Amino acid sequence: MSAAHELAERGFEVSVYEAREVPGGKARSMEAKGTGIDGRKDLPGEHGFRFFPKFYQHVTDTMKRIPLQSGARGGVLDQLLGNGRKSVFDNLVEGTRLGLAFDDRDMLPFITEFPESISDLKVLFTSLFENHLGLTAEEAALYGAKLFELASSSKLRRYLDYQRVSWWDFIEADKQSEQFKRIFVGLSRILVAAKAQEANACTIGTVGATLMLDMVTPGGSADRLLNGPTNEAWLFPWYDHLESLGVKFYRGAPVKAIHCEKGSIVGATVLLDGQEQLVVGDCYIAALPVEVMAGLLTDELVQADPLLGSIKPLSESVEWMNGIQFYLNEDVELIHGHIICMDSPWALTLVSQKQFWPGVDLSEYGNGKVKGILSVDVSDWESKGVLFGKPAMQCSAEEIKQEVWQQLKDHFNHSGDVLHDGLLEAWFLDEDIQFPNPHGATNMEPLLVNRVHTWDLRPNAYTAIPNFYLASDYVRTNTDLATMEGANEAARRAVNAIIDHYEIKADKCRIWDMYAFELLGLWQRNDKSRWEDGLPWNGKIVG
Repeated sequence: MSAAHELAERGFEVSVYEAREVPGGKARSMEAKGTGIDGRKDLPGEHGFRFFPKFYQHVTDTMKRIPLQSGARGGVLDQLLGNGRKSVFDNLVEGTRLGLAFDDRDMLPFITEFPESISDLKVLFTSLFENHLGLTAEEAALYGAKLFELASSSKLRRYLDYQRVSWWDFIEADKQSEQFKRIFVGLSRILVAAKAQEANACTIGTVGATLMLDMVTPGGSADRLLNGPTNEAWLFPWYDHLESLGVKFYRGAPVKAIHCEKGSIVGATVLLDGQEQLVVGDCYIAALPVEVMAGLLTDELVQADPLLGSIKPLSESVEWMNGIQFYLNEDVELIHGHIICMDSPWALTLVSQKQFWPGVDLSEYGNGKVKGILSVDVSDWESKGVLFGKPAMQCSAEEIKQEVWQQLKDHFNHSGDVLHDGLLEAWFLDEDIQFPNPHGATNMEPLLVNRVHTWDLRPNAYTAIPNFYLASDYVRTNTDLATMEGANEAARRAVNAIIDHYEIKADKCRIWDMYAFELLGLWQRNDKSRWEDGLPWNGKIVG
């Protein structure tokens, strides 16, 4: 949709063949089918909760160009139009706290924005200087020094050196205490579903440093969320806007083959209305997940561009990060933002959503009794759980639900039954988790993770095939992370490459420089010279 948006604004005729009935990929929300009774709508479910960090630039710029129009779809969308909202970007609201929850003590809150009140300032001072993380002063200093090393390094060193070093090795985790590993190794698994021993230091460190800086610098919260289910708050208005620009959508039309002859794409076969059809165009953009694109590679494609062959080994660098929602008969807010369950063996993160959805009347959904939603992401599907002693991928749907619910209770019930079984009205597991066998799950939409050496495998948005382009989160981007932001940037790069190749008189899509750490420019310039001279980082401005 990002590529279609940029192309349509520049006068291109665009047709989109979408594999699912609902566009939006992993970002889409979905109906918890069968939960709506007595004429009510099915409860809103999702692949995983949406999170828009402050450092996002590309996708939020696109959102500012998606108008909200009353009456287009009615219902929730019309309710979201109040308070002068004009674009989808206006449907973003800020979370003011990040919670670290533990199984042996109360939750530790952090502010997610520059303090604007005495209350905020007290939380900041408490979280920064009353070290409840159990770290020694030396360990805290080491972690800060490692983040400074990444932020003050030149881009050359980051991408050509730190992409080849694991996060585990970079922070010298094997030399640290178990508590240090629990905090800083665990965060990589929880936040991006990546094992610290495998994930590269460049990605984990720069994203981590950026998130931390965003929490303590002016300019709004580091944590932003949509004010309603994703489809209504973002994707449906986007779909309607693209149609108004002339984009043609064919939904439920997965790509089955891409045909390459004599170094050029001559068409693609899609499954539409139960029949395979050949579609042709002047140029083609493959906005497909890495594992899907890998399955479509042919000898002809790889012969035309040998670099495409790296997509197959790249497609093995995926993990599972999928969601489950719990629908409660009370609104249990927990904290005003996202929460990380630090001691959860399944690496849980969550958000209590209703506090951010003031325009959504949950009594219109399900059985009419739901007043709150806990949306939970499960990022570790390979570690054993606390109830059944099995990893999530070996559990049934019911076992996954029971296990996640128990791990949540372990993290929040220190001062009473904050979460108890009487709250549960319904639950929904991401439809991408399927069960071909009674006790064994498969994942239809895994997540690309940034393992060491995989930057070298990632293709650019352009290819050696003149009419074939790539727009997906596995493409090389400044964002360097499998996110909505990365996919949007990749789409912009694909459109820019088309404009270049066909020498079209049109404005290029804007590409932002990510993780610049501009305050450290003097250090970065010195380090660039040192890297070019074959010298290691030294953390100095001169010499």
